[in-house]
Amino acid sequence: MANQNPSWGEERIANELFLKLGIQVSPQTVNKYLPTRPTRRPRGDMRWSTLLRLYAQGIIACDYFLAVTVTFRRLYVFVVIEHRSRRLIHCNVTAHPTAAWTLQQLRESIGLQERYEYLLRDRDSIFAKYLDESIGRLGIKVLKSPPRSPMANAICERVIGTIRRECLDWLIPLSESHLRGIFKSWIPHYNTGRPHMALGPSVPDPLLADFDRPHPNSRHRRAESYAVRGSPILGGLHHAYFLAPACT
Repeated sequence: MANQNPSWGEERIANELFLKLGIQVSPQTVNKYLPTRPTRRPRGDMRWSTLLRLYAQGIIACDYFLAVTVTFRRLYVFVVIEHRSRRLIHCNVTAHPTAAWTLQQLRESIGLQERYEYLLRDRDSIFAKYLDESIGRLGIKVLKSPPRSPMANAICERVIGTIRRECLDWLIPLSESHLRGIFKSWIPHYNTGRPHMALGPSVPDPLLADFDRPHPNSRHRRAESYAVRGSPILGGLHHAYFLAPACT
């Protein structure tokens, strides 16, 4: 796993082993077997306010970020994420963002289901007054983050950072349609296959896994009748691991 996914750390590999393969090892144990890598830069934590923690079940957050194609064309990516589950519920790309286009994306994200109470956004000028009024008619209250306070919308900022680290730092989009194709391949992996430390670890859309096949002599191993298999994501940039019957 470490050789196939050089950007993964010991916690990510330990979570992958536990959630997908039922092998429980500590990150410290995984670190003993990792190849030597450059020292990591310290990274500050993004903590939630009490309000966002209390109402996380009904909050979704949205934001824009910029992507640049191989021909230096500027594309704007709009993302919407659920606070409680960390599920990325919508992502789309445009070269010319407008308030009307943004409203349409939010309508597609929210739909007609009454499961959200708040929409958290920043104070970008693209969020026109009539946009907030239209969202309000859907039964959702708009929460504006304080000026120049990205940590107030930390979950959305975090997922944008994840998209950059796991996709756009490695793949340069050729066009708008190519960028959509990258997200179409990666977002299902993010929602169903990528462990999130903030969830326990777990995944936003957990898959039912059957781990009733332990090795008779060790809880760190699986029965020999099953083998570890991996499927490539984004051409092998990442991998999804699962147990499958071993070939006889």
